[in-house]
Parts: sequence; structure tokens; C-alpha cells
Amino acid sequence: MNRKGFTLIELMIVVAIIGILAAIAIPNFLAMQLRAKRAELPSNLDGIRTAEKAYIAEWDAFTNAGGTPAATPSGRNQTTFTGTGYDSFANLGWTADGLVRGSYEVGNAAQGANFSLDDFTATAQSDVDGDSANAVYSCNRAQKAGMVTANNLY
Repeated sequence: MNRKGFTLIELMIVVAIIGILAAIAIPNFLAMQLRAKRAELPSNLDGIRTAEKAYIAEWDAFTNAGGTPAATPSGRNQTTFTGTGYDSFANLGWTADGLVRGSYEVGNAAQGANFSLDDFTATAQSDVDGDSANAVYSCNRAQKAGMVTANNLY
């Protein structure tokens, strides 16, 4: 008798291998999604930095912009770029395109012993993973956007 096909054991081994691969791949995929969503922050901060450098060239001073949006979006939520600092960002010549996943702020007042009035600090924070701990990015006149603090980064 010539039987062709797979035995039950062979099929179970294949299912087990697929399960192991899925157990490895799915968490990595989710982590990459979070990293991609968090990538908005340094990109927007670099845009704010460029706008501040153009602003000082024209007006001989940096400008402030309060936290916009006022509340940092939580989890995978997005919100419109409006709030107390919106007019200041518009005056600066920079606004976010569409919905944002973070809150942005620019300050040029004295912010510590190493701060000078010919500089600014722009910060962005976001909680895309929904763990109530914000990832915070910062930049100034001389430095491009970089991560300051983060919790449970993937």
C-alpha cells in the first residue's frame, strides 16, 4: 500500500515551530510600532529648532511657546495641535501637521545654572506605550533633538 501525506506528529511539529516563531516575532513587531510612533517627537523638535534659529536671525531673540497640546496624549491616542502655546508656535513659524502624539514646549528664560539668554530649550514628551511614564526629548540651539528620559523603551 502506497500512502502519501503527513502524519499527525509531523503536523504538530510544524504548528509548534510556527507558534515559537510567532511568540518571538509579535513582541518585536509591537516594539517597532511604538518606536515608529515615538519618532514623531525628535523630527518635530528639529523643525522647532530650525524655526527658532530663523526667528533669532530676524528678531534678535528667541521666543517661548507653552505646552501644546496642554495635555500629553496617552497611549496610541492622537490629538490636534492646539492649546495655550499654539499662537506662539504659529508666531515662531512652526506648527505640527495634523494630529500629534506628543506635547511640545519651548522656553528661553533662565532654566538652571548652565542656561544663557542666547539659547532656548525645546522639549517634547509622549506616552505612546500607555505606561504613564513619558518619553522626553530635548534640543537647544547647538544640539539636535535627543532623548532625555524614557521608561520601558523597546
